[in-house]
Amino acid sequence: MRRFWEELGLPGLVDVHTHFMPERVLEKVWAYFDALGPLTGGLAWPITYRAEELERIGTLRRFGVRAFTAMLYPHKPGMAEWLNEWAVDFARRTPDCLHTSTLFPEPGAAAYVGRALEDGARVLKAHVQVGAYDPADELLDEAWGLLADAGVPVVIHCGSGPSPGKHTGPEPIGRVLARHPRLRLVVAHMGMPEYEDFLGLAERYGELRLDTTMAFTDFSERFAPFPRRALPRLADLGDRILLGTDFPNIPYPYGHQLRALERLDLGDDWLRAVCHDNGARLFGL
Repeated sequence: MRRFWEELGLPGLVDVHTHFMPERVLEKVWAYFDALGPLTGGLAWPITYRAEELERIGTLRRFGVRAFTAMLYPHKPGMAEWLNEWAVDFARRTPDCLHTSTLFPEPGAAAYVGRALEDGARVLKAHVQVGAYDPADELLDEAWGLLADAGVPVVIHCGSGPSPGKHTGPEPIGRVLARHPRLRLVVAHMGMPEYEDFLGLAERYGELRLDTTMAFTDFSERFAPFPRRALPRLADLGDRILLGTDFPNIPYPYGHQLRALERLDLGDDWLRAVCHDNGARLFGL
């Protein structure tokens, strides 16, 4: 990993899609993957970096990740606010983690999102697939407005991979952006498998970004291959593609994500932007 970013002349990596959450919650997430739950698409999904929290943080630091996130998310009402409270403490004791919060469509969502912003949240996570909610739900409208005004990005799993949900896909996100065109959404997993639809949204909305999480890897190419015809569009949007990995919940070594980006053959300038510069600029690093 270090050789990869050193040869590009970078000071390290900025990974906008890594998972840290309360240990008992993360253990339940791992158990879901182990059991091949329906949202995993029935795919065998061994957790490569299953370890306690401090070890996982140390691993990212050894890899040269100079900034990362704590992508935490609720699957039901009443959960987001206490996750946000945990995230305040995690950010305080982990200075290289971008303070991450979350939200859910429920009464009071705008109020606790406002408090999260006051507490210093720099990025939010939304998970349409796991939460099984419409991102255009009116209960989220005020919160989206607050985040758009604050310029705080939201990493959102809204594509239909590896398993579709009732509200996944580009159409609900299009409705959100029609109301909040300045909202800085970061579409997780490149919008897998609706890659081209989400590239189209990015071409229409200048604040929409996409992260690379699991895209282009051997694992994902087996069930959701990225269309080669879309590579020129990916190159043209090089200033709005961000490195994401899904660490620690990945079924292969971290370096494979980097190799998968490298073999797209879009050039060193594109790699530098994606793996560091775009994230550094977005978060003012």
